[in-house]
Amino acid sequence: MSFGAGPTFVGPGFGAAPCHRHMPLSKQRSLAEDVGLADPEVKGAVIAVDGPAASGKGTVARALASHFNLPHMDTGLLYRAVALNLWRWGGDAGNQFEALRACDDLGFDQADPELRSEPVSKIASMISAYPAVRAALLQRQQDFAGQAGGAVLDGRDIGTVIAPHADVKLFVTASAQVRAERRLKELQERGMSAHYEDVLADIRSRDERDAGREVAPLKQAADALLLDTSTLTLEQAIAEALRLVDKRLARAAP
Repeated sequence: MSFGAGPTFVGPGFGAAPCHRHMPLSKQRSLAEDVGLADPEVKGAVIAVDGPAASGKGTVARALASHFNLPHMDTGLLYRAVALNLWRWGGDAGNQFEALRACDDLGFDQADPELRSEPVSKIASMISAYPAVRAALLQRQQDFAGQAGGAVLDGRDIGTVIAPHADVKLFVTASAQVRAERRLKELQERGMSAHYEDVLADIRSRDERDAGREVAPLKQAADALLLDTSTLTLEQAIAEALRLVDKRLARAAP
């Protein structure tokens, strides 16, 4: 069974950044305490997972977090939360100042289905290119990555900007055609009407924006391990990710 025929990578209810519902992140307790780490003083591994849209990085990151008993942050949800704020205000996604204002008091419910709606996804892709928005969200991501107990983060610039000294870096990718098939299946399972050609064009457009932005462009870190999921099943991709991470951690062990 291929990814396209199996469970979708991204969907409501899947893991994301630990947060209190509707509470600004600035008012939350320390991250190590909030995620319930047994001993936040014990140094754990920091694992960075990057990749383009619908590559499978989120599913891989959640599997790694579960396997190593580490907290997980889906950094894309932060940008989606900003996009949702902007959308609900009726703000202009083409205006960097308005997008920056939407970063204020960023409390959100990770189970809110609108976070993963297509309008919000498109706005998130647009505003993530703004240097001011990326700067506003940078510290909370670095704080999460820097907690003593270790962490798993997935996004576009984890290994290059957020956690350049991560113990392990994975770059998860797949062909644009395969990723479009996955995204189409996901949309159809949500009862949304979509056409493959349109989804493929959107995937390619997002890739171009992500790779071409001036600040923190999507790219594989020089020391990142490549995981191409194009021809892998869900189970095979997770198994290969675990193998790669275990091997890198073992090599780094004293």
